[in-house]
Amino acid sequence: MKLTVVLASVREGRAGEAIARWFVTRANERGTFDVELADLKELNLPILNEPDHPRLKKYVHDSTKRWSAIVGGSDAFVFVTPEYNYTIPPALVNALDTVYHEWTYKPVGFVSYGGASGGMRSVQTAKLMVTGFKMMPMVEAVNIPFYTQLMENGVFKSNELHDKAVPVMLDELRRWSEALKTLRG
Repeated sequence: MKLTVVLASVREGRAGEAIARWFVTRANERGTFDVELADLKELNLPILNEPDHPRLKKYVHDSTKRWSAIVGGSDAFVFVTPEYNYTIPPALVNALDTVYHEWTYKPVGFVSYGGASGGMRSVQTAKLMVTGFKMMPMVEAVNIPFYTQLMENGVFKSNELHDKAVPVMLDELRRWSEALKTLRG
């Protein structure tokens, strides 16, 4: 089973890159999935530039075809996301909207980070959106409040709560991924 970790922040100086690296390392150590990182900053998806609706899968742009292959080839996802003004980053909204069928019947977990809320308002917004793609958002999550206090020279220094939350979420993602596979055909 393949897990794609989507790094949602595209800002310069983003903490998400260090947090995503930490999570990918933990996910690889767990061995539940083959893990791949998809960095939305590197992918640089244009804003909805396809002439046809994504549900038709008539992609003409290489960036969309590449994104379609990444999403379509995945069995589960983890979105590493900050909170921007009580919601998810625009780059993640765009990444979700760029394709459609590739998301359906797949589970998604969340690693969120922010101030006091730890990015949980972003996760709640994302959960509303992903259900429109027939995705199954996990209840289990990794929530990182006051993340700036856990950054040292560009490296995220997790604590015991973060480390314990990772395998719980990965195990649920695996269960749901296996269960939903029958719906994906």
